[in-house]
Amino acid sequence: MSAADPAASATSLIGTIADIREAVRAHRRAGRTIALVPTMGALHEGHLALVRRAREIADVVVVSIFVNPLQFGAGEDLDRYPRTIESDLAALARDGVELVFAPSAAEMYPAGEVQTRVTAGHVGTLYEGASRPGHFDGVLTVVSKLFHIVLPDHALFGQKDAQQVFLVQRMARDLDLPVRIEVVPTVREPDGLAMSSRNRYLDAEQRRIALALSEALSAAESAASDGLDEVLAEAAGAFGDHDGIELDYLVVVDPDTFLPVVEGATGPARVLVAARVGATRLIDNALIDLA
Repeated sequence: MSAADPAASATSLIGTIADIREAVRAHRRAGRTIALVPTMGALHEGHLALVRRAREIADVVVVSIFVNPLQFGAGEDLDRYPRTIESDLAALARDGVELVFAPSAAEMYPAGEVQTRVTAGHVGTLYEGASRPGHFDGVLTVVSKLFHIVLPDHALFGQKDAQQVFLVQRMARDLDLPVRIEVVPTVREPDGLAMSSRNRYLDAEQRRIALALSEALSAAESAASDGLDEVLAEAAGAFGDHDGIELDYLVVVDPDTFLPVVEGATGPARVLVAARVGATRLIDNALIDLA
């Protein structure tokens, strides 16, 4: 089918910026609204929850699949990051996605080294940004490019990447980008592990150990009425029950500023946790109500 045919129902795989722009323009000429779901592929039910929500709020869904080199640092898993384009396309077709934008790195960054980037500011240097310097500059740069390429009415992100969501929302606000950011709750396995493309790196024993993250968040929620110190102590204690896991950070932040809350603070707060299980780094978070 033609990538620009808005009446066709099959999923179109598009690899160039010019073609995705033309496809989106064709839908806009027909009066349709557009939702964008940015991904790096290796899709799971968490991604598909974003897709299904996108279908509820827009006429046409565009899913981008792009393993963005700008957000990977030295020694990270860029080369081994799972690339499963055939199964991704099959899953998206089953959910009725009209357009899949899967560009190459050369298409997105034709000059190679990128000279102009979006900077994430101070919050971008904390937590994930401290462990992965420059990561959020890379994220915001590629998300900004996708917003300008697709010009969506809505863009959907998962709450599992809480710091990323905060920074994307702030970028859209600070730069007056005409897109509504929709945040979809974290999708979990039946035992509580947050779904992640990196979970496939875990063997059976590591998969069991990885439950420490969600157990820590449950402990934090249970201790919320006892104050910040107790929240941190109980959450950290969950990691003492497991060998083979290395805690990176555990912090409680103000959802409005994403800065650490202080002892005595009350009201909504978000617990962020990151840990390494073997060679695999996992993150999770939960909203609690400090008494």
